[in-house]
Amino acid sequence: MNSIILFFSKKAQSLAIATGLLLAAGATIPLHAQSGPSITGTLLDPAGKAIPNASVLVKNDVKDDAAKLSRTVKADNEGHFAVTDLPAGLYTLEASAPGFAPTSRSGVRAEANSQELSITLNVASASDSVTVDAVVSLAAQAAPSGNVLDATAPKTDISGDFIRNFESPVADFTEIVQIAPGTFSTNTAGVGLGQAKTYFRGFGDGQYTMTFDGIPFEDTNSPTHHAWANFPGLWIGGVDFDRSPGQASNFGPTNFGGSINLQSKELQSDQDIRVTGMYGSFNTRMLALDYDSGDFGPDKKSSLLINLHQLLTDGYQTYNGQKRVGGDGKYRYRLSDRTTITVFGGLIDDWNNTPNTTNPLRYQVALYGDNYLMSGDPTSPYYYGYNLYHLQTDFEYVALNSDLGDGWRFDDRAYTSRYWNNQYYNNGATLNFGVANPTGVDKLNGYRHVGDTATMSKETKRGVFRFGAWYDWSYTDRYQYQASPLTWAPTPFPTFHEHYTTQAFQPFAEYEFRATSRLTFTAGVKDAHYGIAFNQFQDIGTVLCLGGTLVKATSTTPAACNGGAPFTSHAEGYNSWLPNATARYRISRYWSTYAQFAEGSVIPPTSVYDVTGGSVLTPPQPTVAKAYQVGSVIKFNRWTLDADAYYVHFQNAYTSYIDPSTNEPVFYLTGPSNTKGIEAESSFFIGHGFNLYLNGTMGAAKYQQTGLWVANTPHNTEAASLTYRHKDWDVGLVTKRVGPMSNDNGTYIDAIQIDPFTTLNMFFNYTIKTNSFLRGSKFSVGATNLTDNRALIGVTPATKNVAFVPGPNDQVSYLAGRAVMVSLTVGYAPKR
Repeated sequence: MNSIILFFSKKAQSLAIATGLLLAAGATIPLHAQSGPSITGTLLDPAGKAIPNASVLVKNDVKDDAAKLSRTVKADNEGHFAVTDLPAGLYTLEASAPGFAPTSRSGVRAEANSQELSITLNVASASDSVTVDAVVSLAAQAAPSGNVLDATAPKTDISGDFIRNFESPVADFTEIVQIAPGTFSTNTAGVGLGQAKTYFRGFGDGQYTMTFDGIPFEDTNSPTHHAWANFPGLWIGGVDFDRSPGQASNFGPTNFGGSINLQSKELQSDQDIRVTGMYGSFNTRMLALDYDSGDFGPDKKSSLLINLHQLLTDGYQTYNGQKRVGGDGKYRYRLSDRTTITVFGGLIDDWNNTPNTTNPLRYQVALYGDNYLMSGDPTSPYYYGYNLYHLQTDFEYVALNSDLGDGWRFDDRAYTSRYWNNQYYNNGATLNFGVANPTGVDKLNGYRHVGDTATMSKETKRGVFRFGAWYDWSYTDRYQYQASPLTWAPTPFPTFHEHYTTQAFQPFAEYEFRATSRLTFTAGVKDAHYGIAFNQFQDIGTVLCLGGTLVKATSTTPAACNGGAPFTSHAEGYNSWLPNATARYRISRYWSTYAQFAEGSVIPPTSVYDVTGGSVLTPPQPTVAKAYQVGSVIKFNRWTLDADAYYVHFQNAYTSYIDPSTNEPVFYLTGPSNTKGIEAESSFFIGHGFNLYLNGTMGAAKYQQTGLWVANTPHNTEAASLTYRHKDWDVGLVTKRVGPMSNDNGTYIDAIQIDPFTTLNMFFNYTIKTNSFLRGSKFSVGATNLTDNRALIGVTPATKNVAFVPGPNDQVSYLAGRAVMVSLTVGYAPKR
């Protein structure tokens, strides 16, 4: 197995070297200056935002029919167009785009060194602004998030443009998705500076799927995520947030709660390079290099982008420092007009001082302030030098996408990923450097995934048939050894140690039937099959002495397990057939409605086998959720509305609390729960560059048998953004309110009430967007938690499974204080 890990580590290193060579090759590609007179420009909407993929018709102003010239070009993704090699003279330009009134400009001169034009297209009437296929209204374009007219479920698409201009430069995905209805996350270390968890609809991390470019990723002991360590915000080009089980063709282990689908950045057709320097609160510094090769090579079939960055921060909490070095690369080669190959690779190396508990105790906050976490005193058990992380991740895939003709399409993505977190921490409020019962812990959570997603589809006049499968194999090594906090030399016997392999196999089939031009039905089924085989090694955690005799530690000798089997083995299979059905009806060209029924499942965590002797007489079964949802989407030029209502019945969920004696989770069944509510988001284009976005939710997630609330389920949430966007300026205010909710105390559900809290962020950006050699240069100032609200947002009681009474040793978490970040990007883009 070590040879397997070594093989993939070398593979990741090879990919990084290859990506660097590609960058070097791209950097040497010659750029040809445009020859002859030309006309260049950028198409803008009334808000000053570029209109991508618009059409420009160029006609020369001559009376002689034989000399007349007419040429049509398409603007690129940045709204830029160029018409080159024109005869000298005057021309008339006619620009058009769906959702906008055609605009013409006459008397434009074609010159050898053409000046950049800015052409503004006005809004068309509402009846002309929407097509059957898509909506490009101003309100939809300016909104930070929203659904689409072809939606079959509650969904929010968060644009890369919003991420670049209205999120902190160090933000991770948990901050990005906060704009979505009903969603919230908190990070006590500061935005993007530590690991945060996301909640929505009563579902926590481990109860929804995450993907990157369509590839699922998750922990192997339970389907939780470390996306902040795998995919920093610098790599994210957009988020497709599906708050539903999705369709049968959507892969993932826990789709019943929804899917947060991260997307890599799009490859650009033009070459540029950007260097960014950032400095901000908590002594946070970041340097980043972004390179887009543009189309290069024979027939312009290749394109490449790369990001390299380093992040250094002290963090909001005391001595909670972090150093991260990372980079990713994406390469695409067009084999033909119908077939492309895409290669992606990303590597992260992270060091930080976060302790295992991640939150301070109530009495420590009372003494030292809400930003206290660790001490600078080496005699203290909370000394930062006794709490260390070294985290390494990589993620790679090769994708083949091909139009096979006659309506057939094929998409395949082979991938591998690694998460390797070696942690050292002092356990508890004491400090012992001796060999007998030392208080330090040497902990590892490491795994490697290898897998493939494959989808084949056939389109006909009446619909689309899709079938395919997701296969994933993973290997895991997890352990905890007692160790001295000074030397980290481990004792001979682990507190726990396990190796295991897991296989997931999900074949599916679905059919999208177009009953009429307005009515579409989709039905499918997925077989979610999992197999797990693992060895639990003998330990001194009083659970797996495996027939031997547990010898407790003395003043001179450490704890040990005498005799007994060296390990116990388990093998288990899980299987669930998951149906899905949706209906969508287009009421008009700008209004659609949908309904969905779907099932999802999740297998039990491996920790359910952590019982005396490792013996499980009746293995637990997967838990299943059934979701029922209806919704509607309206898109006009100046306003949009997306609304939905949902009901989800979730079977006996496994939940956990941390046992303070072992710092490990203890799992138990909570009973079935019912989640229901309504969600809505709307965007209003005010005019003169201003746009207002609002969303709100009301919902409840309660256990069926008791009527008590599921933890971290706000009774309501609200979000709003007001943005001003005109030409090179992007300014915005973004606020989020999270309503009242509760935390649990072990088996005491709904025991601790958490008051509502609100955050307010502000962003100011000036970006050179014209066809200048400095295109992409940007000056930005951003402030998160502008009002410096330090509300209490979570409590973990010191005493478990009893009626809650606040105590000095409770772990408490607070909103991180105000953070201001200033960044400068210098862009270089050779003129087109």
